[in-house]
Amino acid sequence: MNHEPPVAQLINVMAALRHPIAGCPWDLKQDFATIAPYTIEEAYEVQAAIATGDPAQLKDELGDLLFQVVYHAQLASERGWFGFQDVAAAITDKMIRRHPHVFQNAAPRDAAGQTAAWEIQKAEERAARAEPGVLDGVAKTIPALARAQKLTARAARQKFDWPDADAVLDKLAEEVAELRAELPAATPARLQDELGDMLFVMANLARKLDLSAEACLAGANEKFIRRFRFIEDALAKRGKIPADSNLTEMDRLWDEAKAAGL
Repeated sequence: MNHEPPVAQLINVMAALRHPIAGCPWDLKQDFATIAPYTIEEAYEVQAAIATGDPAQLKDELGDLLFQVVYHAQLASERGWFGFQDVAAAITDKMIRRHPHVFQNAAPRDAAGQTAAWEIQKAEERAARAEPGVLDGVAKTIPALARAQKLTARAARQKFDWPDADAVLDKLAEEVAELRAELPAATPARLQDELGDMLFVMANLARKLDLSAEACLAGANEKFIRRFRFIEDALAKRGKIPADSNLTEMDRLWDEAKAAGL
């Protein structure tokens, strides 16, 4: 019977999968770049599991995400960079450093004070990495709406921000008008630019309302799915599919779905 701690067992499983002779052929072909998409996917699956409220599913998905961390640590270890223990030690040190009010007998902080101190510490860490700009270090791989909120939140902490949500709505109306003006003769590049401005302002609006733009859009996606399924089901009862219908009929069914609270 294996009496090693579960994390040690997991690290050994990963090492066995990458063994140059006895390992898994698929795993041996992987590198950081090829594994990164799976890492992102697993993080999203954790988010989805949280939404279900199912503890067993959440445990399973957290295990999958942990395995991604172990995978990247194994790849780094093979290159002589660092191992899983180094990763764990680094994040432990960072959390202790960023919470002196918990671990170092510093003065107590409320949530706002902790957020302010956290930002100061992160700015110092960026400066140490030769990233002095306020917007440095916001990963380009974050979904665009979420990244827009992170970028503008950092700018807002430097007092570069709209005063309130109404001001953002005014800006949104301005951007909508600019896009409408471009429609008759704009190139795809110009349309992309104008639509990008619109989306950026909407991400700002979500931030000013203390909402997540990603969560708002995710909710809208699910609502669209529910209502379109209602249309499909209603048409099926008439022996039809959406392609057999028309916009007038489907709009009427959409309104029924909306009235039903879907």
